[in-house]
Amino acid sequence: MDIVTPLLLGIALAMDAFAVSVIKGLMSRKALLTVGLMTGAWFGFFQFLMPCLGFLLGTAVYDIVSEYAHWVAFAILLLIGLNMIREDLFGEEDGDGDMGLATMATLAVATSIDAFIVGISMSMESSEVLIPAAIIGAVTFAISFCGAVIGRKFGADRVKHAGTIGGCILIIIGVKTLLSGLGLFRRVLDEEILPHI
Repeated sequence: MDIVTPLLLGIALAMDAFAVSVIKGLMSRKALLTVGLMTGAWFGFFQFLMPCLGFLLGTAVYDIVSEYAHWVAFAILLLIGLNMIREDLFGEEDGDGDMGLATMATLAVATSIDAFIVGISMSMESSEVLIPAAIIGAVTFAISFCGAVIGRKFGADRVKHAGTIGGCILIIIGVKTLLSGLGLFRRVLDEEILPHI
């Protein structure tokens, strides 16, 4: 198994996590290193875990997941995005960028559903998942860490209506995920990347 392919796959899968990490950093007033490590750990772990789960479940859930996963991700991101906009516009935000267990786990799952589907595809193409999943997780950790640090450096104090901006970005990611799942954007993962893992 070559290392370059999982690295490229990790970068592709981490883009949504990067965008959300920037949002979390932007909205947080926690210490720079704390924001980066927490965000990186959440997204990196789930980008490692989800391909492993997909690989284990394999073809048994392929039809169900491929048919409904994009709708689930869209609904989660839409609801969180709308809630962020509401809190920002009506002054209900906690001022520290919610990084609690429920919020971070929900965002991590929503941004790693593609990784779950990749894991299912890998079960059909390969007998190895741990090393590619570990590489994907490590790449996502690094990218998410950087995203959170970039967002935190701008800081909520410097960006007006950071919650509204963040909410809109989440909704855009959700719409993109939905359109991809409906086949309106062609993915190259199955045809060009996965066969080489």
